[in-house]
Amino acid sequence: MKELLLKYMDTFTSLSEREQQEIVDTIVLEEYPKGSYLMKQGDKPTSKCYFTLQGCVRQFYVDEAGKEVTSNFYTEEQAILGFNTLAKDDHTSDFSLICMEDCVLVVGDLDSEEKMFHKYTQLETMTRKMMEIYLSEAQEERAVFIHSKPEERYKIMVQKRPHLVNRVPQHQLASYLGMTPESLSRIKRRMNNELVKDLES
Repeated sequence: MKELLLKYMDTFTSLSEREQQEIVDTIVLEEYPKGSYLMKQGDKPTSKCYFTLQGCVRQFYVDEAGKEVTSNFYTEEQAILGFNTLAKDDHTSDFSLICMEDCVLVVGDLDSEEKMFHKYTQLETMTRKMMEIYLSEAQEERAVFIHSKPEERYKIMVQKRPHLVNRVPQHQLASYLGMTPESLSRIKRRMNNELVKDLES
């Protein structure tokens, strides 16, 4: 698993192999079984953040009507920011994070990151670049989501994140796409029929 982290450092830094190995040796990897909560809605946020090496983590919240609303899925090579250091002391988390599969995550916290950044300035640069890419992609996805019709949202997801179709329950996928499970079923059926017609023609 740590080979993936070395790949990132090769891409974004010019650190020596020895420095890269020192950093990797200090990184904390944790295994979480399916069903484990990284955070629950209403809990006080911690300074922890995560990077997914293996598995799928679902972000969701329970609305005023008591309905679960899925806001994201984090899979391999995606960062999970579950903390808010600027929040007031009485602030609580607005969402929950739960492992949909057995997961292997890099677990970090602000204190340890600050020490590493002080020792290896290029590591801070690498982290910033990765976060810039992540935030840019998240903003783009959100903009497309808002302006797209339900069927377009599904097509975009199939194009960019096809693995989600078979990795998460349909009702949660529908919630993530902002539609009912019934609507999602109709869209999938219609797209499958169109595919069959194209193959037959």
